[in-house]
Amino acid sequence: MIAVIRRGLLLAACLGACAAQADALAPPAQAAYLNADGAVAIIGSDGMQPLIEQLNALFIEKHPGFRFAVTAKGSSTAIPALTAGAAAIAPMAREPWLGDLHGYEQAFGHAPLDVRIGYAGHGPRANGNTPPAVYVHPGNPLRQLSLAQLARLVTAGQPEGDINTWGQLGLSGDWAERRIHVYGLRDDGGFATHQRMDRFGGLPFSAHYEALANRAAVFKALAGDSHGIALVGWANAEATAPELRLLPLSRGAGEPAYGPELASVRAGHYPLSAYLHLFVSAEPGTPLAPFIKAYLQLALSDEGQALVAAQTAGAQGYVPLSAAELQAQRKQLDNW
Repeated sequence: MIAVIRRGLLLAACLGACAAQADALAPPAQAAYLNADGAVAIIGSDGMQPLIEQLNALFIEKHPGFRFAVTAKGSSTAIPALTAGAAAIAPMAREPWLGDLHGYEQAFGHAPLDVRIGYAGHGPRANGNTPPAVYVHPGNPLRQLSLAQLARLVTAGQPEGDINTWGQLGLSGDWAERRIHVYGLRDDGGFATHQRMDRFGGLPFSAHYEALANRAAVFKALAGDSHGIALVGWANAEATAPELRLLPLSRGAGEPAYGPELASVRAGHYPLSAYLHLFVSAEPGTPLAPFIKAYLQLALSDEGQALVAAQTAGAQGYVPLSAAELQAQRKQLDNW
């Protein structure tokens, strides 16, 4: 009789725990990010929409009763929607710019939680854009560049000094005394500003940095300048600049250099890789809503990463995280 009672108590405890877990994974009834029909709003990247729809389906399969409403109007809409409370999850397929983050930080006093779930692309390839990269004229003998060297030639005032001539990069002969002609995009709050602030310590662009209106203008200028070099954001390099050469980059002096080709991106080696982000509102020291944490964990699970991998050969060219970065993202989320 006592054994029967114990089994009954254990069963009741199990049922209670399961019910509590089910309740924990229900979205709040009055949350601002719920649509009128109770669907959880996800707002952000248009390119990520197919991936997000697949993640939603997988989540619903594991947690029946959930519904999601995806509004995919571009990465620039992601964090503003999060700031307004209109989105529970905000996908972004590029690095956030200063303008993306300022509104959220002013409203809440801290940055949103950023969970990386993959790399945003690889290239050059015929059917898609190449990640941010450094390009040189095909006749240029320079074989590679470190990020520190890139900072010293693109911006002014780096602690190690500015780089102005090709000889400072190790080229000899007729190249040694020739000045480097640097091309790039305008410092207008977009890609160029993000690179300057995030990668180059916030220092101003150098006097020999020629800012042009768009990527096509940058590629055209570089194609006609054997002594030029350019830092360019997302572009279909194979289609628009097939004559130019991508310059491999290293993270530090003396380290191996890598380009944005698939193998290097997949291994986490390419220094200028952009990420697939899922941003969520999260107060430091406060647990995430259980269903949001479960969604992020799903995106970082083996099943979620397989969905990212299924996009690699497609138009977007998304790539799952390297083993090391995946472990780091899982640890960050587990500790939140």
